Amino acid sequence: MMNIQKNIENLKIRIAKSARDSARNIEEIKLLAVTKTHSAELVQIVLKNGLKCIAENKIQEAKTKLPELQNVYDEFHFIGHLQSNKIKQLMKLKPALIHSIDKISTAKKLNDFLFKNNLKQEILIQINTSNEASKFGVEPSKIVAFVDEITQLSNLKIMGLMTIGKFTSNETEIRDNFKKLKEIFENLKRKNLPNLEMKYLSMGMTNDFEIAIEEGANIVRIGSAIFGDRNY
Repeated sequence: MMNIQKNIENLKIRIAKSARDSARNIEEIKLLAVTKTHSAELVQIVLKNGLKCIAENKIQEAKTKLPELQNVYDEFHFIGHLQSNKIKQLMKLKPALIHSIDKISTAKKLNDFLFKNNLKQEILIQINTSNEASKFGVEPSKIVAFVDEITQLSNLKIMGLMTIGKFTSNETEIRDNFKKLKEIFENLKRKNLPNLEMKYLSMGMTNDFEIAIEEGANIVRIGSAIFGDRNY
């Protein structure tokens, strides 16, 4: 318990320094605790130490964990790849934000479900800024057409963008990934489209969140720096 408490304290110090160094307001930066592979008991400790927003990559894991955390967290974010056959299961968990929309077909099926159930959902568009074949996400060159189509789906609201930085020790490459997302973000912000509010830039994880904050991130997705190594 003390380790997690100390990890959170250290993490907050690092986030504050990054915000200060880049003339950012720390209050604008949302810290998501990524609870992947960690038990509800450990997540309870994190929540008791002041982090109120949690994120999961897998719907099946979220289904088993979230019921044990009812009325303890403020927001649940889904940050994993969304398969269309899991939409109904995900929506039962009432995500505040889905970070990972990258297929028109999935967005349409999600919108259809929402329409039938008289629901609305805030989403982020995931962009593959590193152009890695192993990563999900819309190609940057296709994002304008993609967003134009998604904004026609009236039960979805695009709230911003998400990316995963390249896993490399080359800080310049990582920074370039984040700069590219910020540039796309600002370009879309200038468009007057329905169901589009460029509010969130979700980028940065344990190994690169400081660079992400310097480049404009206002949601960072942190797992290992809070919980330690994942327990697979």
